[in-house]
Amino acid sequence: MNKLAFRLFQTSGSVAPLILRLLLAVVMFPHGAQKVLGWFGGSGFVSSMGFFTGKMGIPAVFAVLAILTEFLGPIALFFGFLTRIAAFALGFDMLVAAILVHVHFGFFINWLGNQKGEGVEYDLLLWAIALALILEGGGAFSLDGVISAKFHKAEWKKLTRIAPR
Repeated sequence: MNKLAFRLFQTSGSVAPLILRLLLAVVMFPHGAQKVLGWFGGSGFVSSMGFFTGKMGIPAVFAVLAILTEFLGPIALFFGFLTRIAAFALGFDMLVAAILVHVHFGFFINWLGNQKGEGVEYDLLLWAIALALILEGGGAFSLDGVISAKFHKAEWKKLTRIAPR
């Protein structure tokens, strides 16, 4: 078993990463569903692509990556599959959103509606959650944990076969 793959899936059985990944999934899924499916008052894929490539000037390949990250990333987090990759992708997605959009509106979320947009406060919370998941993995009830356990069991079997009796 490749050490990198093992580390990618390795996680504890802790409940804290479970709570964080479910929270991040629940918060981010509606954003992706707006852009892909037009749910939650969104405009759907074609309009989202038009906005990203036309109004924001983002190259099409990066626009597709951002849209798919916001849609597929939360699904992966919900199931705890490739948690570290999904968390990294969502964190990076929000970093780009913060730099291109939110930083221009200051720090605070627009609670009272007197700003023209949202500040970076929300982004910082999402980055903290994403970083915790990158460091800890999917935690309890994750597919990463199941895969990691299978890898660990397979490695143990290899070691016990090699060991002299």
